[in-house]
Amino acid sequence: MLRPETEEQLAEMVRGANGPLAVRGGGTRHLPGAGEPLTTSAMTGITLYEPGALTLVARAGTPMVEIETALAAQNQRLPFEPMDHRALLGAEGQPTIGGAVAMNVSGPRRVQAGACRDSLIGVGFVDGTGAIVKNGGRVMKNVTGYDLVKLLAGARGTLGVLTEVSLKVLPAAATQATLVLEGLSVENAVRAMAAGLGSPFEVTGAAHDPAARETRLRIEGLAGSVDYRAGRLAEVLAPFGAARRLDADASEAVWREVRDAGAMAGQGDVWRVHVRASHAPQVVARAQAEAALLDWGGGLVWLRLPEGTDLRARLDGIPGHATRVRGQGPGATPPEAPALAALTDGIRAKFDPRGLFGAA
Repeated sequence: MLRPETEEQLAEMVRGANGPLAVRGGGTRHLPGAGEPLTTSAMTGITLYEPGALTLVARAGTPMVEIETALAAQNQRLPFEPMDHRALLGAEGQPTIGGAVAMNVSGPRRVQAGACRDSLIGVGFVDGTGAIVKNGGRVMKNVTGYDLVKLLAGARGTLGVLTEVSLKVLPAAATQATLVLEGLSVENAVRAMAAGLGSPFEVTGAAHDPAARETRLRIEGLAGSVDYRAGRLAEVLAPFGAARRLDADASEAVWREVRDAGAMAGQGDVWRVHVRASHAPQVVARAQAEAALLDWGGGLVWLRLPEGTDLRARLDGIPGHATRVRGQGPGATPPEAPALAALTDGIRAKFDPRGLFGAA
């Protein structure tokens, strides 16, 4: 396995490659494709952390736990609440910050703080020609020209190998609370979540578990503010029933479970479906899944189905896209429309003319 320790070593390895490279970070999110294995696990370390400027720069192979520990010491956190895929995928190893960026991993707080790519302000990577590329900077206004920062986030390593990322961080919340509505149908749960997210009370999580028939909305901040906003949010939700409140510890446990898609435990294929929230009830009804979970107010639907189920055929005609996160067979990622596919192919041809990363 190729295991570079520096950008220069990585660039030399890419230039000397005679065939596809199977790039991986901590190996927790997906198995690398066909090709010679290449890992960024030796490219670790926080290279710059300025708590006052809310900025952190780290090498791509840096374990997420190292970053979260450093941030917690300064009462700060990553805004996008990245998921830990290990339980879902039965994987070992350590999630890395480069893997989170490459997959644009974004958790429940996306409804309020945005996705991983919205916190990303700079990247370093080695493209398919072996060139070391830097883009962006350490402040949000420093992005000019072609925005490679946003392009690399979610590219799944198909344009190059990330070596360094710069991120905007935020202060951690002093406390949190979750309001839970019980017994709602999926349709009414989506309406309740929309009401909460549309309120002025800064909901930072909105999820629904159809099996438990629980609809959960989270509020974070200073204790006094959380108490006030939770009370007012309960009034907004009153048409859907009386909400019970979870304290900070119980709330944290619930949202960790939502973040890591704990409801998907068990045998079978697991899919992520991105749709307009108003279409979530139709997705759940048509999927006939063994387990389901709605996050992002219904904009993200997790589904567990029997192995080999053609979910896209069941959801035909519903706008959105479905990605198989766990399971075997072709077509894990959603097909692109012809115009978008042509654009994607053109970009890949520029950054990876030899097709080294096409199997990633």
